Amino acid sequence: MLRILTTILAFSSIVLVGFTAQAQSVCTERAKFVDQLAVNYAENTVGLGLVNNGNVLEILVSKNGTWTILITKPTGISCVVATGEAWERVPKSLVSDPAA
Repeated sequence: MLRILTTILAFSSIVLVGFTAQAQSVCTERAKFVDQLAVNYAENTVGLGLVNNGNVLEILVSKNGTWTILITKPTGISCVVATGEAWERVPKSLVSDPAA
């Protein structure tokens, strides 16, 4: 939770805040998020995926284990979906040969 609040404060001068009935999102141009996450948390993109609605899901991770999940709309606006700590990479042997 502290990391989410820190992210909100870090982007307060550039953030467009969108409100929904259940939660608020932190959104701005993708390039601004990626730059700030690289500078403030040393996070870099480790994976991307296309969502059925045309959005792109992106996972950024640091060597220290912090991580952020962004959703980027076709308009180029990205929103933070989740942030956290203790990211672990899964060994390829587990990915290619999952236990049954």
